Amino acid sequence: MTTATRLPPVLLAAVVLHTAVFPQLRLFGVAADVLLLLAVAAGMAGGADWGAGVGFAAGLLADCFLQTPFGLSALTYSLVGYGVGAFQATVLHNSRWMTLLTTLVASALGVVLFAAVGTVLGQDHLVAVRLVGIAAVVAVLNAVLAPVAVRVLRWAVEPGKPGLLAGPILR
Repeated sequence: MTTATRLPPVLLAAVVLHTAVFPQLRLFGVAADVLLLLAVAAGMAGGADWGAGVGFAAGLLADCFLQTPFGLSALTYSLVGYGVGAFQATVLHNSRWMTLLTTLVASALGVVLFAAVGTVLGQDHLVAVRLVGIAAVVAVLNAVLAPVAVRVLRWAVEPGKPGLLAGPILR
């Protein structure tokens, strides 16, 4: 199987999880942002280019379900995915804790960046008192889901690697 055949089902599964499953599993009224997590995981698994590309695709899918300007999520997720991929290239030792910490920080920054760019585009309601709390909860939930997401994205973007169930969860 190639990346072209592995990635679309991963994106489809992420959209289903993002729109149908995780809204039912809220913590303090906030759900995990699975599509943002996908961009972060792609940056970790495949580097800056994959992070930007998968982030853009995931963001476009997210934009189909939001009432914000179309492309806002795509822009935000691609920037976050690219940033994570660029950061991962500078990290010498990729450990479990580094994966969790990177996901935590990138998810929080992604939520804040979404609100900031949205405000620039006239969506003043995105910046509110709860923004910091929302960013913190999304960051924690995404960090909990990160090991599985990174594993799935490594399988999707590195077709020469062994199957999804082979080896430890994180390199």
